[in-house]
Amino acid sequence: MIDLHSHILAGIDDGARTLDESYEMARAAVREGVTAVAATPHVRADFPTRAEEMESAVTTLNNHLATNEIDLEVLPAGEVGLEWLDTMSQDEIKRFSIAQTGRYVLVELPLIGWPLSLGAQVFTLRSAGITPLLAHPERNPEVQTNPAVLEHLVRSGARVQVTAASLQGRFGRRAHQACRRLLELGLVHVLASDAHAPGARDSSLAQAVAALRDDGLARYLTREVPAAIVSGEPVPFRSAENRRRRRFILF
Repeated sequence: MIDLHSHILAGIDDGARTLDESYEMARAAVREGVTAVAATPHVRADFPTRAEEMESAVTTLNNHLATNEIDLEVLPAGEVGLEWLDTMSQDEIKRFSIAQTGRYVLVELPLIGWPLSLGAQVFTLRSAGITPLLAHPERNPEVQTNPAVLEHLVRSGARVQVTAASLQGRFGRRAHQACRRLLELGLVHVLASDAHAPGARDSSLAQAVAALRDDGLARYLTREVPAAIVSGEPVPFRSAENRRRRRFILF
């Protein structure tokens, strides 16, 4: 599996506090079958992470993981807040893109309120050749009330990431139901951990995959789409096998 949302870098945001915690998170990921993790520190007003800070931390962590024979690749990226996007140059955004391909950037949706500018921001990014991967929309009350609100954004070119904890019901019934409904509507492209600390059961990708009860869908959300994103390639269509149990919207 490839995990495209993780706060594994030490001392940068509200994720891992020390390198030891980063090691523990890495070891846990490897035990679950994760081969690569996108380090996605917050990039927003309370955590104004700089690109060079993220890049240096990724290099340091990868070197330490190799020295300690922990077989996990940490990829450069960031979780960019919507309000912060307007303050960044296209070059900065591309440095925070997943694996720095310049093609996909993880965009943090608010947990409260629905940003009226979101459609325009998706359009601006797409016009620059960048695809926004919308982080954890199932936790937003507007999406919980009407999951289909994301459909026009996906049609505009956005992609959607849901969180392992939501699928497991650890963020409450409404987030769980919204997550399931988004899956039924075919509006989910990536399942990720959003891990913030070692030993957190709610960030277990393996447990979330088991909760899906659909091997083809799990493969699509944790391997096929993430691999394409890391390579900077278009998100693949769902195969006939993966569509076997549900009717999904394809883009």
